[in-house]
Amino acid sequence: MQRVWITGYRAYELGVFSEKEPKFLVLQYALKRLMIQAVEDGTNWLITGGQMGIEQWAAQVGMALKKDYPELQVAMMTPFTHFGNNWKPDNQAKLATLISQVDFHASVSNHDYSSPQQLRNYQEFMLTHTDGAILVYDVDNEGKSRYDYNAIVKWQDEHDYPLQLVDFDQLQEFSYEFAENSKENSKKGFNSN
Repeated sequence: MQRVWITGYRAYELGVFSEKEPKFLVLQYALKRLMIQAVEDGTNWLITGGQMGIEQWAAQVGMALKKDYPELQVAMMTPFTHFGNNWKPDNQAKLATLISQVDFHASVSNHDYSSPQQLRNYQEFMLTHTDGAILVYDVDNEGKSRYDYNAIVKWQDEHDYPLQLVDFDQLQEFSYEFAENSKENSKKGFNSN
């Protein structure tokens, strides 16, 4: 897969309201591990949206990985023009900063939000412009990502489109791995002094 769509839960659905929270650090760790694996398997474009949560975090992690993987490109696609304009000013600023940092940004619709059809058009665009998806979503814990999950599953009926579904059990495994690595790094730091 050369082009991977990365999406998933919104920040509020995961109960993450600050980038200083342990959950945020674990999610960033998980995204980094998932993206490194994707890049090492041949992915050269990570394509995500602008939603607060997995999408913005994926863009941040992707940009950070570019120093080790300079061939990696990060694109942020938004469903319509002026996406996020109704958010709080600090959230708008975070989105604007990310948009200015990614390798490519565009809106699928050249109009402001007017109907749910724009969101369906966005999903169709993402499906037709990527070779597979990484979706941080647990089917037993619904969130807004269920719409992307349902669109991907329907698309798979007629297309070869790999989906890597990352559920809460897998996130828990990443949490254990993150904690273990943190302990190891603490010991190394302590022993080197």
